[in-house]
Amino acid sequence: MEKPGIVITGVSGRMGQMLARAVLASDQARLVGATVREGSPWAGRDLGEAMGGAALGITVTDDAVGAIAGAQAVIDFTTPDATVAFAELTAQARAVHVIGTTGFEPGHLAKITAAARHAPIIRAGNMSLGVNLLVGLTRKVAAVLGEDWDVEVVEAHHNRKVDAPSGTALMLGEAAAEGRGYTLDELRTPAREGITGARQSGTIGFSAIRGGDVVGEHDVIFATAGERVVLRHLASDRMIFARGALRAALWGQDKGPGEYDMADVLGL
Repeated sequence: MEKPGIVITGVSGRMGQMLARAVLASDQARLVGATVREGSPWAGRDLGEAMGGAALGITVTDDAVGAIAGAQAVIDFTTPDATVAFAELTAQARAVHVIGTTGFEPGHLAKITAAARHAPIIRAGNMSLGVNLLVGLTRKVAAVLGEDWDVEVVEAHHNRKVDAPSGTALMLGEAAAEGRGYTLDELRTPAREGITGARQSGTIGFSAIRGGDVVGEHDVIFATAGERVVLRHLASDRMIFARGALRAALWGQDKGPGEYDMADVLGL
């Protein structure tokens, strides 16, 4: 059986290059396309040479329509608007769409849901195995501890990250809320600044740190009078996200249309 052909979107970015290298190193998939935004200096170049290595025989293109049309999977860590456009193209191709993009608004998510009626979409704020285990633990701890335990999600990322809180932090907040039988919208507190007053019991707060080249750090803090429980995940290599995304693309090959996440991929 032929290995599934995978297209990487936004290949000129740091994560795009990491994804391309993960697919190239795999013996279970083929890299069949790599896209960039219109006007990128990478367009028309050989991918290997653009990444500073030997030629690979794969030409980088800004024609996403042509690249995606022949793919069995698309791995996409770009921007919300771009991801929505790719979702429509991937749905038309009936290919698996693995989405690691974060920062979506409700309107973006509605369009992704519509695309998932025609093809499998696997979307997660974080593709790593460790983070998804942390999500499950957060849900379980929140269910066990009462609402007199305050919940804070603290995340740190590099200074070029443009959205906050991170998609992973929101996943963790959603898990804590679900453990307590609520939605995150019902329990989330806005960013704190100035005279905020006392904390409301049962709410979930977020803090975001940006600096240097931090790959990703997430703490979920459960705090009550006299004690704290801290769940933590530290990422030191972006390749963990690329390997997780590739695993998702392979997992989705025999799945029907619908929306999935990494918990489905990992059987959690």
